[in-house]
Amino acid sequence: MLTKLAIELGPLLVFFGANAVSGIYVGTAAFMLATLAALAFARIRHKKLPVMPLLSGVIVLVFGGLTLYLQDDTFIKLKPTVVYVIFAVLLAGGMMLGRPLLKLLLGAAVDLTDEGWRKLTYRWVFFFIAMAVVNEIVWRNFSTDTWVAFKAFGFLPLTLIFALAQMPLMQRYSVAGDSEDQNAAS
Repeated sequence: MLTKLAIELGPLLVFFGANAVSGIYVGTAAFMLATLAALAFARIRHKKLPVMPLLSGVIVLVFGGLTLYLQDDTFIKLKPTVVYVIFAVLLAGGMMLGRPLLKLLLGAAVDLTDEGWRKLTYRWVFFFIAMAVVNEIVWRNFSTDTWVAFKAFGFLPLTLIFALAQMPLMQRYSVAGDSEDQNAAS
């Protein structure tokens, strides 16, 4: 659990620190290097690359590279919007194709009914869309330093709060909860 958190949060904290000390371009370069290091560590530690950090890492490298090459911080500021929209589209697309991708990602840790997976997936779709909108509002209306601080210390708490708020739904639609409810009714 701590390893996973370090892999996902470490590069973001490096980005925040380097930006605070040396500005957005050094912060972006540090973010890119820290992302590569985190992905390499994940590969060594877990013998595979987690899908979400890998996708996010590729986007960090592309948008970070554009930011540095063109000396335009717009690209790194767009990165969260792009990531959130991609996640929303992938989850919604999976549901439309009858393959709940969230179940594929979390199925080993969470066992829900089909209705539970459907509801949870759509909640995450709407959450990712909302986060994309929030990112757009923040980067377009506030300073770069404010955006970086919000990226580092706003998005994560919002995501954790949202994830915790899903616990009642997950408990309600838990397959284990269903069998307990059926046993209690017998």
